[in-house]
Amino acid sequence: MWEHYRNTFAGMQIMIGVVTASIYLFFGQSIFVASVFFLVMQLSAVIGAVWAVRLRAYVQRRRSGLPLEPRF
Repeated sequence: MWEHYRNTFAGMQIMIGVVTASIYLFFGQSIFVASVFFLVMQLSAVIGAVWAVRLRAYVQRRRSGLPLEPRF
């Protein structure tokens, strides 16, 4: 997970900064609203990295012919 997060870190942080600055400027210059957006986007970036790793592992298992994880 950390490898995927490291690879996308710079681009994500730039996008998060642009969106946060836009929210701050366009929604009444409220630091509270901008900080909530910032925190939600940071959390979403980590969750997205975890999800991407799971999807990549799933695709690799399908390509190599390994059985899928059993669901109980």
